[in-house]
Amino acid sequence: MTRKKRRMWILLLCALGLGSATALTLTAFQDNLVFFRSPSDVMAERPGPDRAFRLGGLVEAGSVERDAAVSGQRPTVRFRVTDGAHAIQVAYQGVLPDLFREGQGVVTMGRMVDGTFRASEVLARHDETYMPPEVADALKRSGHWNPAEGAPPPPATWNTMDPARPAQQGRTGS
Repeated sequence: MTRKKRRMWILLLCALGLGSATALTLTAFQDNLVFFRSPSDVMAERPGPDRAFRLGGLVEAGSVERDAAVSGQRPTVRFRVTDGAHAIQVAYQGVLPDLFREGQGVVTMGRMVDGTFRASEVLARHDETYMPPEVADALKRSGHWNPAEGAPPPPATWNTMDPARPAQQGRTGS
């Protein structure tokens, strides 16, 4: 075998190894990628039951239902997550964070199953001023909050807001 052929075989084997490593890495990342979606995004394009994603928004007032824990099982909680324009029913089995309550920001991770979001994880906001960046972006996109005009409107007004005029609702003196 000549030196030229030997170099060609080495380059070919290196390219094959690099290509295989790249393919394996991309396949591993694809299974672990989790995208954020607001309720409006979910209503516009329903993800399949095999696709995990994060759903974020506010816990809709009056929507929290707690089922008593059966011995040996974790408690089940049902609630709705809203971005002001749309709301998605969420079911979660487990203990909720201490900061979880109606009208507060929440990010859940799970899958859509039969029209209900089955959450495997629930994250609540940290304090009165914190809002997950994804939730803030969803509020801006839906037209319910313009940061240049001040703090977001109170969560209790979200279900009654007119998306065409978000700055007028929830303010006094206007």
